[in-house]
Amino acid sequence: MSSNNFQMTNIRFIKRIVVGNDNPQNMRTEAEVQEAMDLVNRCLSSTPRGYLLNVEKSFGLYNIGEHQIVLQYAVYHIGFDRKPLYLDDHATA
Repeated sequence: MSSNNFQMTNIRFIKRIVVGNDNPQNMRTEAEVQEAMDLVNRCLSSTPRGYLLNVEKSFGLYNIGEHQIVLQYAVYHIGFDRKPLYLDDHATA
């Protein structure tokens, strides 16, 4: 019998990944948003497998000059038993 059951006490590393635009002064391109979503998918499907702990969904309404814009984003908190090696490449992501 396998003991791969999820236990919160086994979580030793949590990765926070923002998908979308959360700062009107530093807008992300579609490629950057897609890269963040690809990282979320990799964290949930690669080895070591991450566990989705929480998703924060938020939006902001901003006035820039005469224009009003809405920024939407989601923040994924993914927990791991140990830090994956591939996350060393994404130290600031």
